[in-house]
Amino acid sequence: MFNIDIPTILLTLPGILIALTVHEFSHAYSAYLLGDTTAKQYGRLTLNPLSHIDIVGFLMLIFFRFGWAKPVPINPNNFSNRKMGYFLVSIAGPLSNVILAIITTLIMAIAIRLQLNVFIYNMLYYAIFINLVLAVFNLFPIPPLDGSKILLAVLPHSMEQKYYQLQKYSYILLLALVYFRVINKVLFPIVNFILNYLMSFLFLII
Repeated sequence: MFNIDIPTILLTLPGILIALTVHEFSHAYSAYLLGDTTAKQYGRLTLNPLSHIDIVGFLMLIFFRFGWAKPVPINPNNFSNRKMGYFLVSIAGPLSNVILAIITTLIMAIAIRLQLNVFIYNMLYYAIFINLVLAVFNLFPIPPLDGSKILLAVLPHSMEQKYYQLQKYSYILLLALVYFRVINKVLFPIVNFILNYLMSFLFLII
C-alpha cells in the first residue's frame, strides 16, 4: 500500500490539494450562509489549503491512499432549522467535489483541443478521479464521514440516540473496512461508473 512514486505524487498533488480545500470550504461556507459563523471564527472560511490540511492525514493520503483533512467546526444550534441545516452543510462537501469533477472535465476538453502537454491531461484526469473518490467515499454512512451526518439529519428522533451509541465503534469499523478493502468493492465501481459517463461526455464535446 505504501507508495513513493514521485511522478504519480506530482500528478495527483494538485488534485488532492484542490479537492480537499474545496470540500472543507464548502462545509464552512454553507454553514456560514445558514447562520453559523463557527467555521469563520476558526479561520476555515477560506480557500487557503493550509487552513484545511491536516499534515498527518495529508501525508497518509499521498503515500497510503487513505487520509483526512481537518474537520470543519460547526454548531447546528445556530441553524434556524437544525436538521435541515445539518443536512445541507454535510452534503455540501461531497456535492462540491462532484461539481469540481464536472468543471475539471470541461477544462480537460479545452486542454485536449489545445493539444497541451500529456502531463497536464493526466493531471486533470487524476483530479477528476480524486474528486469523485472523495465525494463517494464521504457519502458512506460511517462516522466521521459526511454520510453519517446526512443520515443523522434524516433519521427520526427516536433512532438518533441508538445511532449515537454506535459511533464509539465507528473509527474501528471504518479502519477495518478500509484495511480489508471492503469499502473499495463498493467505492470504486460507483466512482468508475460516474467517471465513464464523464469521459463519454468529454469525448462527445471534443
